[in-house]
Amino acid sequence: MTTPGILTTVVGSYPIPDWLAGSPSEQALIDATRVVLATQERAGIDVVCDGELYRFDVNHPETNGMIEYFVRPMGGVRTALSFPEIQAFRDQAGMAFRTRPAGIVEGPIDGGTLDLPAACARAKALASRTFKFTLTGPHMLAKTLSDRHYGSTPRLAMAIAEALAEQVAHCDADVVQIDEANLPGHPDEWEWAAEACNIVLSAVKTTPAIHLCFGNYGGQSVQRGTWEKLIGFLNALKVDHIVMEMAHRPAEEVTAFRGLRPEIGLGLGVVDVKRTEVESADQIARSLERAAGLLGEGRIRYIHPDCGFWMLKRSIADAKIRALVAGRDLYEARAPQSAAAS
Repeated sequence: MTTPGILTTVVGSYPIPDWLAGSPSEQALIDATRVVLATQERAGIDVVCDGELYRFDVNHPETNGMIEYFVRPMGGVRTALSFPEIQAFRDQAGMAFRTRPAGIVEGPIDGGTLDLPAACARAKALASRTFKFTLTGPHMLAKTLSDRHYGSTPRLAMAIAEALAEQVAHCDADVVQIDEANLPGHPDEWEWAAEACNIVLSAVKTTPAIHLCFGNYGGQSVQRGTWEKLIGFLNALKVDHIVMEMAHRPAEEVTAFRGLRPEIGLGLGVVDVKRTEVESADQIARSLERAAGLLGEGRIRYIHPDCGFWMLKRSIADAKIRALVAGRDLYEARAPQSAAAS
């Protein structure tokens, strides 16, 4: 079987099966993870993910567990909050998607009872294709906490990064991807964000990756900005490839990635998770053709959805997963003809 020139993957999350939410248990979580992986594998996805079900929390569906799962077990974080503490957090700029902080940092951060290697191993054992494990990055986690110990958000982010790096060093996944959904709206913070992210990325024993997006809540972008302002950040990363939102962005914005270091693989979002309409294979192939025409053949190494699927219905997510593979296959079938025509 010929290896495709462009690999398909997913960003991370998948819609929580109703039966898992209705009757959560360890066995139900394993069964749901098996279903999510099998859905991707049967569709032909090259690099699969567990749907981030490992951090499913019925009490915190608003952020799919992407914050609380990581910071609440950490040492140095208090999660019992007073009303004045909650109100002070709400008054901060740029955090409108959160109604309260994930916790108050009152002492040195450490991993506490967090155990990412166990979650990673449980999911990888169920996968038969290249497996990706995802976690929220230190920039976003630091921004969701109220700090009473470190005295600055950058210092807090470095401490969180060290705690995550200790965990990631023991994660046996083919790809380990950190997710940063707050930085695109705050590009002036990129230098310390890159330093923190690199602490985590450098601990990855296999293939390190990063996903950036402008957020997705109820089909709405949470952050505003452009990719052009973050090329310095991307080029500073110790990363194999990047996984970027693009389908919901202006088509011409892809030219910003001309400035990306050539050794960094580009992952391009070609499926819009903020729309319920399912893309056709032809639409995805044409998106790839336009991007390749602007960036050059061979520059795109991965295609994927813009963000995770967790806010969509399973039937829509499944159809978009199938379309992603069909679109890639159609593009690669056309590619020799396109090259000959040019």
